Amino acid sequence: MLGAEGPLAGFELILEVIPVPRARPTKTKPPLALSDHQPVRRDFAFVVAAGVAAERIVRAAESADRKLIAAVSVFDVFSAAALGEGMKSVAVEVTLQPTERTLTEQEIEAVSARIIAEVTRVTGGSLRT
Repeated sequence: MLGAEGPLAGFELILEVIPVPRARPTKTKPPLALSDHQPVRRDFAFVVAAGVAAERIVRAAESADRKLIAAVSVFDVFSAAALGEGMKSVAVEVTLQPTERTLTEQEIEAVSARIIAEVTRVTGGSLRT
């Protein structure tokens, strides 16, 4: 009939029966957006109660400026009698990634102050000096 040799398969597609995609998209990463500006990294160490999870500190630091803060990672957890009974020190590195222009020292200090304030508010800890 069609002049084809070998096994053939046929199907019919009814467009009205195709299910509608889910209303919520799956959790996919956003498109990669690279910046022409160099990132700025700052380290902070916070003294918190031993029961405070490091993740709470990371989340609090991230929420200080969602547009500018590209990453927050824990690089040290330290406990000693010098910190006080039931206390620990958690050190994090915060990466600021400007997208529009290079940050001034005043802008970096302002973001740093917001990070310290937010972590202090959420965890009840303080900046380790």
